[in-house]
Formats: sequence, structure tokens, C-alpha cells
Amino acid sequence: MNFVQFNSNQMSKFTLLIACFFLVTFVTVKSQYYEIHCKHFIYGYPKGSPITNDLIIRDSYALSSNDSTKFADWVCYYLDSATISGNVSTSRVWKADPWLEENETLEPDDYDGANSALKTDRGHQAPLANFKGNRDWHTTNYLSNITPQNSKLNQGLWKNLEDLERRIVAVYKEIYVMTGPIYERKMPNLPHADEEHVIPSGYWKIITTPISNDSLLVAAFVFEQTNNTSQKLSDYCISVREIEYRTGLDFFNLLEFNLQELIENERSCDWLYR
Repeated sequence: MNFVQFNSNQMSKFTLLIACFFLVTFVTVKSQYYEIHCKHFIYGYPKGSPITNDLIIRDSYALSSNDSTKFADWVCYYLDSATISGNVSTSRVWKADPWLEENETLEPDDYDGANSALKTDRGHQAPLANFKGNRDWHTTNYLSNITPQNSKLNQGLWKNLEDLERRIVAVYKEIYVMTGPIYERKMPNLPHADEEHVIPSGYWKIITTPISNDSLLVAAFVFEQTNNTSQKLSDYCISVREIEYRTGLDFFNLLEFNLQELIENERSCDWLYR
């Protein structure tokens, strides 16, 4: 049997070559963006979540579940008149997401005592009330689509924005919604949760409707978990670019660059109230 022998100089070059190979492979995999087609996405899904996230696509919504926070980094959903206008009887029956491992999500009893201790509700990201025409409505109650949301926000501004979504559909026929959490300051944990988790300090939402092949109407909002002093939704209207800056996500990434720049830097919510 013949053995190949390396001198020290050859070994150093060989080691460097192997290291470079794995480095290039790692960078390529880490930065690789897969094209995924889904009815809930408009010009791509929000890019920028960790590669360890679970991408879940359902008939009612799509989301990226974060193993560290135990909540979705983003949730996307498509609404039209058929989706919102059904007469099915809905209910709030909370369940752990059956598509996630036990250590990747919370369970219903993790929320025990949270309302009295933290004044939080189980807040929907894709709202239950928007899917009365979708037979998959019950999956909005999976805890991957839920976060601990301040009760005043959940029952006030957040609900008002969800109601507005349905009114917009009546005018524009269809809308795309992207929504998710912001983590800008430490929040108290759920008092009885036995998994490590990170409660959001606020929330963002982007509402979009296409008005032609290359033109969109876009409105973006950010709310804090507490200290939302105004009850006017227009006071929380911001640009998409600011949400990108505060979350590290990239929206509309399949849109032509110049149009993306124009849309994302504009602060415009007036069209929602026409």
C-alpha cells in the first residue's frame, strides 16, 4: 500500500485549502436565499431570519418560527372577500403548533397567570376574525401564531387595525399583510413558562394592495407593548424602511430595486381611510 507523505509546508497549504472550502460553503449556505412561492407573499417573503427558523406555510398564513424566542419573527397572510366573509363559527382553543418540536414552541399552560401578572393577552398575529371564510381558521390559534400582547394594545389599537383590514378588503378586493414582533428592550417573562423565551417589546405590521402590475399601495405601523398614548392609528404610521432598520428584516426583496427604494422610504397610510 502506498502512502502519500506531506511535508510541513504542503500540510499548511492543504489545511488552508480545506479551511477555505468550509468557509466558502458556510457563507454560501448562510446567505443562500431560496425562492419560495406562496399565496401569502408579495414580492418575496421577509428575508433576514436565522437559518435555524422553521418556515411554516398553511392555507391561512405563513410564518417563520424562531427557536430562541419561541415566537414567529414574521407572519404573512393574504385576504380577499371570500376569506373574510364566511359564516363559520370560530372559537379560541389554544394549542401548541403540531408541526413544531416541543422545545421549539410554547404550550397553552405556559400562559397561565400571564394576564393577571403581566396584563397580557394571547395576541394573534394572523387574526382569527379575518378567516371566517377559511376552513383552516383554527390554525390561527396555534401558539406559533400567538404572542403575549399587552391587553390594552390587543383590545385597542391592534384590534382596530385588524378591523380596518377587513374594511380595506371591501374596497380594494385583496390585501397582503406582513406582521411580527420587535425586540428593543427586555420584557418580563411569562411567570409559569418552563421554556426559555423572549417577549416582544412591540409589534409591526405592513399592509399592501397591488393596484397595477408594478404599483403597490403600502402602509406600515409600529406599536409599543405599552405607552401607546394616542388612539389614532395614523399616529403610528411609519415607513417600511424604519421597520427594516428596527427588525433586521428585508421586505419586497423580489421587487425591482428602484421601486423597492421608493415604496420602502415613503410614509403613507392615508389610502387606508379613503
